[in-house]
Amino acid sequence: MKKFLVVLIAFCLCGICMNATAQTKEIRVLVANHPYGDLLKTAIPEFEGATGIKVIVESLQESQLSTKLATEFATKSSSIDVFMLRPLQEGKMFNRNGWLESLSKYDFSDFPKNMMSVATFGGVPQIVPIVTEWEVLYYRKDVLEKAGLGVPKTLVELEAAAKKVNSENMAGFASRGKGAAAVTQMSSFVYNYGGLYLDKGVAVFNSKPTLDAIRFYGKIVGTYGPKGVTSMSWENILPLFQAGKIAMWTDASVFFGQLVDPAKSQVAAENVGIADFPAGLKKNTPYLAVAWGIAVANQSKRKDLAMKFLEWATSKDFAKRAMLVSNIPVARTSAWDDKETRAKIHPGMLATRNFAAKNGFPYDRPYMTAVGEARDQIGEVVIESVNTKGASPNLEKLAEEKVARVNGLLKDAGEYGK
Repeated sequence: MKKFLVVLIAFCLCGICMNATAQTKEIRVLVANHPYGDLLKTAIPEFEGATGIKVIVESLQESQLSTKLATEFATKSSSIDVFMLRPLQEGKMFNRNGWLESLSKYDFSDFPKNMMSVATFGGVPQIVPIVTEWEVLYYRKDVLEKAGLGVPKTLVELEAAAKKVNSENMAGFASRGKGAAAVTQMSSFVYNYGGLYLDKGVAVFNSKPTLDAIRFYGKIVGTYGPKGVTSMSWENILPLFQAGKIAMWTDASVFFGQLVDPAKSQVAAENVGIADFPAGLKKNTPYLAVAWGIAVANQSKRKDLAMKFLEWATSKDFAKRAMLVSNIPVARTSAWDDKETRAKIHPGMLATRNFAAKNGFPYDRPYMTAVGEARDQIGEVVIESVNTKGASPNLEKLAEEKVARVNGLLKDAGEYGK
C-alpha cells in the first residue's frame, strides 16, 4: 500500500510538473495601436495553432507603449518577451540600458543596409525593421479639380493651393501641430529648406534654413489647418480627412490604406490621391525612416519561444500579407519586388516609395538617446510658430534656448559632437 501511495504521489507530482511546463509555453507581446500591430493581433491565433504557444498580447498607443516598456524594463522584473518599438525614438536608449536581445542569428539579407543603421548597435543587430515610412502628400482629387488646381509639386504651390481651397467646412491643409508629434512631419520641410535638427552631434535647429522652414510650417498649418491643430497628431487628423474635412495632408505613407478603405473613410477611394512630398527651395528630400521594428526583450525568460514569434511576425510571408491586406509599407525588399504585390499595391504608393528610397533622408527626428526630450524642446518651437502663423518675433530666441538644452542632453549622453 505504501509503495502504491509513493508511486501515486510521484505520478501526481510529475503531472504537476508537466502541467507547469506546458503552461510556460506562453509569451507576452506588446504591440502598438498601428496597422501592423492590428494585423498581428488578428493573425496571432494562426501562430498559436501552428506552434502551441499561447500569446498574451497587449496593444497600446505609441507614447503609452514607450512608457510602459521603459517602466517595466527598468524594474528588471518584466514579463515582456517581444515588443514593437520605434527604432529612431527608443532604439538608442533601449540599447544603452541593455534591454534588447542580440539578433545576430537572424537573416537580415532582405533589408536595405541604410535601414539597418538604426537597428544595429556596436555591429550587433538588435531590432528587426518592419515598417518604413516616408512623408507624402495626401490630397482630395475632386477638391483640387473643382478648384482648377493640379497636384502641388513645390511648397510654394502647396501654400497657394491650401489658400484657394480653404473654407469654413474644409481645412485647406493639415499636418501635425501637437508639439513633439509635429517634429517628425516637419522634418521633411526642414530638409527641403536645406536645414537639419542635428549636424555631427550638435543641435542646429536655430540655423536660418531650419528656422525658415519652421516659420513656413507654422504659417501654413496655423493659417489653413483645422481648429485646435496644436493639440493634434495623426490620430486626430486621420479621421478628419476620412470625414471629408481636410483637402490636403502631409504625413507618413502608412495611412494611405485607411484613407481608401470604404469601411473606414467617408471619402470615395477614387477621390483620394497620394503624391511625392513637395519640393522646397533647396532640395526635395523627404524623410525615409524605419518607423517601427520588433525586438526580443533581453530580460525574457522564454527567448526560444520569443524568437519563434519574432521570426513569424517579421517573415517574408507576413510582410507580403501586410502590404496586400493593409497597404502597410513594410521594410522587406522582397515584399516590394513581389509580382503579386506590385500588381495590387496602389501605383501612388509604389511611385512615392521609389522616390523616397532614392532621395530620402534616413531620420525623421534628431537621432539621439534623449530623443523624446529633444522632440519636446523642438516641439515648443513648433507650437510657437503655429500659434503665431509663423510670425512670432520670439522664435529665434526660443530656438536658441532650446538648442542649448538639446546640446546639454547630447553632452549628458556623451554624444555631443559625435
